Amino acid sequence: MSTRPSRNGRPGGRATEHTVRLPRPVPSELATELARRIFFVSEDIASFRLLRGQGDAVDAVLLRTGTAEPTAALSRKLRRMVRMDVLGQLARPPKVVWRSTRTTDTRPDIFEALADRGAAFEAGEGQIAVGEPVLTLMDRFDGMLREIAVTELGATEFRYPTLVPTGALQRSGYFSAFPQHVMLATRLRGDLDVYRKFTERDHDEGHVGEAMLAHCRNADYCLPPTMCYHTFHQYAGKRLSSPSTVVTARGKSFRYEGRYHTSLERLWDFTIREIVFMGEREQVLDGRERFLRRAIELVERLGLSGRCEVATDPFFCAADGASRISAQRLLELKYELRLDIAPDATVAVGSFNFHEQHFGTAFDITGRDRGPVWTGCVGFGLERLAYAFVCQHGLDESGWPEEFRGDERGRPHGRGVDR
Repeated sequence: MSTRPSRNGRPGGRATEHTVRLPRPVPSELATELARRIFFVSEDIASFRLLRGQGDAVDAVLLRTGTAEPTAALSRKLRRMVRMDVLGQLARPPKVVWRSTRTTDTRPDIFEALADRGAAFEAGEGQIAVGEPVLTLMDRFDGMLREIAVTELGATEFRYPTLVPTGALQRSGYFSAFPQHVMLATRLRGDLDVYRKFTERDHDEGHVGEAMLAHCRNADYCLPPTMCYHTFHQYAGKRLSSPSTVVTARGKSFRYEGRYHTSLERLWDFTIREIVFMGEREQVLDGRERFLRRAIELVERLGLSGRCEVATDPFFCAADGASRISAQRLLELKYELRLDIAPDATVAVGSFNFHEQHFGTAFDITGRDRGPVWTGCVGFGLERLAYAFVCQHGLDESGWPEEFRGDERGRPHGRGVDR
């Protein structure tokens, strides 16, 4: 397996290659788990290739960097990551719980076609501005998903502010589980002398980022990695009188993805429709299962090919990360709905999660028995859904499923449009 940075990736300069031998071979079943963590080992890594040995196990990694970071330092960090996050996991292929019976040919170079027509613009690392038809497709999918949540599952809808309190993420355990994804929001310290020094330095040197960070002391807010943290923060300390409380929201989510960002498949800044279930265990599991079935029915109706499988979260640098991942697999706490975007590639467009009582305990949300509630959530990346759709159905609307074709005004028709 090899990978390379996206087109606007860093670093520049002369490349240096390092071959790092692993503490012991990584089974082939865990190669993907290894690959999705390597860029987070060091920002100097520009690309890598997994080197396989006996039985297709990975016994070394070839790293290419744009700086002369010593091999010893890279080896130490990479080997530590492998020991802590990968080798302790159960080595088994993901269990598939659904696979489409039909196959759909994918269109090559769809992102390039969108960019050529001005419908996609790389505004920065991991940031893509989108126009039509992506915007309309995102809204269509969101309308369908919202209808399931509100009409069929009785969800209450909220629109949350963008920023989430840092304390809420800390309370949830996010910082210790996924430090690689955290994105902070900060500001200049409120002081006249600070403002004066900042403006003078900015005028003299032009290095806005460095000048600003030198005078920032506030990290009370973060960019939210997903919507559910807003919901748990909203219900913190409350007792729920119903056996099932369902909340839904659409909003922007942010995760630092390092060099893994690519086209509309993986972004630092993306849009999500999320549904949160809180209450008694069976009610939460039933809500997750019902939404999973409805999502599969939706993609089948739209003629989309893919699969749904047991998945895991990318715990990183956590002492118990490998054991938590293994538990997720064994207990089937997380499913991912993956749609085809190329003959040999899929993208996860939706996840279906069961948190047990973790968030109920962390946020002191109690149920009718006064114990911590059970929680689960379902989340869909709207850019990913739209991207998978055009990868399979193309950009010519005449070839789309009937309910996604526009009417005489050029707008899509069918369910879930007007809301």
